[in-house]
Amino acid sequence: MSKYLTLEQSIELHQKLLSLKKEIEDIINVSNESAKPVNLDEPIGRISRMDAIQVQSIAKATRENLILKSKQVDASLEDYRNDRYGICRMCSNTIAYTRLSARPESPFCLDCQSAIEKRAKR
Repeated sequence: MSKYLTLEQSIELHQKLLSLKKEIEDIINVSNESAKPVNLDEPIGRISRMDAIQVQSIAKATRENLILKSKQVDASLEDYRNDRYGICRMCSNTIAYTRLSARPESPFCLDCQSAIEKRAKR
């Protein structure tokens, strides 16, 4: 448990992480079918094939984002086990409970996350 969170907050956030992990795994498992390559030999119309390719592309991108989020949840669960949960990986300051409550997998405090996003926009 992080020394910056109360016992109740720590338990609540740990449960959120575990629930989020299960939810992501379930969605990834369901999305496996729609992320498969489109069979170009299937006798469907050109527009239907284009739609199928677009749906497959969106499903693949969504799946990749979910896999990344799953890795973030895993890292947060590891931080929880090592009593580092709730500490920014960039500046080592605490991450606000309100931020963790909204995004329990957040690896950065709001200031560091804002700085990262500003650099990415350049």
